[in-house]
Amino acid sequence: MISFKRNKQPYPHSFAKRLTWRVMLVVIIVMGLVSFWFFFAGWASLMAAAHYVAQKYLEGRNEMIWRSLSEIQVASANTVPRIEDNLDKPDKMYDIMENMVRRNPSIRSCGVSFAADYYAQKGHWFCPYAQRSDSDSIVTVTTIGDKRHDYLSSEWFAKAMTATAGGWSKPFFDGQDKHTPLISWLSPIRDRDGQTVAVLGVDLALDFMADRLQVVKKTYRGEDGDSVRWKVTADFRNDADSVSGAWDAADELYAFVLDGDGNYLVHPDRRRVINGNYFDYAKQTTDTLDDHIGHLMVRGESGFRSDNLMLDGVDVDVLYMPLGESGWSVAWVAPTFVIKMVTTVIASIFVFFILLGLLVVFFAGRRSIKKATKSLKQLAASADEVAKGNFNAELPKLKCRDEIQLLRDSFEKMQLSLTAYVRELQETTAQKASLESELRVAHDIQMSMLPKTFPPYPERADIDIFGTVTPAKDVGGDLFDFFIRNEQLFFCIGDVSGKGVPASLVMAVTRSLFRNIAAHVSAPQQIVGALNKSLSDSNETSMFVTLFVGVLDLATGLLTYSNAGHNAPLLIGRGVGLLPCDANLPLGVMAEWEFSSQQVTMEAQTTIFLYTDGLNEAENNVHEQFGDDQIVRVAKSVLADGENRPETLVGRMSEAVQAFVGEAEQSDDLTMLAVKYL
Repeated sequence: MISFKRNKQPYPHSFAKRLTWRVMLVVIIVMGLVSFWFFFAGWASLMAAAHYVAQKYLEGRNEMIWRSLSEIQVASANTVPRIEDNLDKPDKMYDIMENMVRRNPSIRSCGVSFAADYYAQKGHWFCPYAQRSDSDSIVTVTTIGDKRHDYLSSEWFAKAMTATAGGWSKPFFDGQDKHTPLISWLSPIRDRDGQTVAVLGVDLALDFMADRLQVVKKTYRGEDGDSVRWKVTADFRNDADSVSGAWDAADELYAFVLDGDGNYLVHPDRRRVINGNYFDYAKQTTDTLDDHIGHLMVRGESGFRSDNLMLDGVDVDVLYMPLGESGWSVAWVAPTFVIKMVTTVIASIFVFFILLGLLVVFFAGRRSIKKATKSLKQLAASADEVAKGNFNAELPKLKCRDEIQLLRDSFEKMQLSLTAYVRELQETTAQKASLESELRVAHDIQMSMLPKTFPPYPERADIDIFGTVTPAKDVGGDLFDFFIRNEQLFFCIGDVSGKGVPASLVMAVTRSLFRNIAAHVSAPQQIVGALNKSLSDSNETSMFVTLFVGVLDLATGLLTYSNAGHNAPLLIGRGVGLLPCDANLPLGVMAEWEFSSQQVTMEAQTTIFLYTDGLNEAENNVHEQFGDDQIVRVAKSVLADGENRPETLVGRMSEAVQAFVGEAEQSDDLTMLAVKYL
């Protein structure tokens, strides 16, 4: 038992002082071990930071290159209509080509290559061509195309003539200087009949990508043993041809670009550009990881690899990512030992200061902690009793007046609070159970109001119907209904604004009103109008309902319908398309709104597919929406499989949206109704 003399201080013996003597040695040992572990963790963090900085730098350069490529595509797209509008003026093509080069500084040259004998007066070949000189101020316009330059027999020309849209060609060397690597954006030119008659080719020098990437360092070793070092890419075009010898990858940072086949588009060793293939060079090493990197790049993936990867004979770290939508990939290569050396030095300094700080803490605090107290164990025993549920357990009577006494007083207050909390929790649990029971009953009542027997008319051979409702909560605001009167099928689908109990009440009212009104009125616009007036009266909550009402004459297939702000249904028969719907306000917004009526004749074996926005606006974990295009794609798939039955269609649509959403929580009520006119 610890004794002390009373003095003016309320707590003469500090708990912190008594505890330090017994735990400080353990702390020093543990923290020493943690420091060694932290060396490796800190080293890994610094490596990750370096990789992050490199990634952001490369992404910026990547964006610059892709922006230039996009400018070429936009310029081509803007020029194609001008060419097509002037096909009857062959000489006009020279002006168009010249203007395109002058107005777009990034374009080196361009030409429009016409099909054989398209202009009889111009000969078998006709290709107006404009090229920018090295000074960038002079544009030369000429005509190319003859037996030596027979573009009609070229693979690129044949492929572009059959293409439906523009695309990048394979890299090639300029036909005049044989040293400038180029890439061309090829766009088909069509006449008024839609026939492809020519190809617009816009040329871009690949050196611009090397300029954007700014390769940090490259070395060329001459025959005399001298080295040309620290040459940036922008200078390489001017002096590379004057330097003899082979490129050396040792202790160098560099970047390269591959096309979809693994061919080099940019590389510090200019001899690899176009003529070199990544996989051919990878075969020269025993390391198989470099082959794997190449396959990842040509597949358009992005990432970072540093696991014993050898490239060009050197252990390196490689950061790679696709170059926009071009189908190319860019990589940044750094020798592993350079990154590890810098990171190791920084991590070592960091750990040194951690150890130094521990020593300071030890010597400064070893006198601040006294003996561990027996009162802590007593208080811990009482805490165990409370943990077992004995909230009335007696707490120890402490003689020491320090932080433990404060803890004991706080624990006593916690006992009283826990007792009150458990009592309140029991009451709340009982209320929640009652509410959940009531919601389950409300759900069952709501579902019983909707059709649930399918097929609903097994005795009829002229109609097939299937529908489902999946509320986002226990009860929801979606509805659908149908019935047959006087050989006419009356059906509807709707979505109440909001969710939960308020929406379910409006849903029940809307469904009942539909049944009552449609039992006496046959015109869809009148049904919708009557519903709108009823829901608009005393609409103090400002809730509204989107609704689609249709009346199908089962004898003639004539579908008369009226839409009140709902999603347009799909018609699935010979093909898949949206049913044209007028823009009308939802129900409950404006009582005097006049709703329009539309008609369409449904052919036999045609299905009308109706749904609420819980389908097209369903979101996955990254908040991407299912979308209208996905709905059309699933419908086309069902039609192509010959399974255009309502139950199959709704089932396939449910499977597709569930696969898309995955583990994400359902955000809105989902209702689908399919009606097939047999």
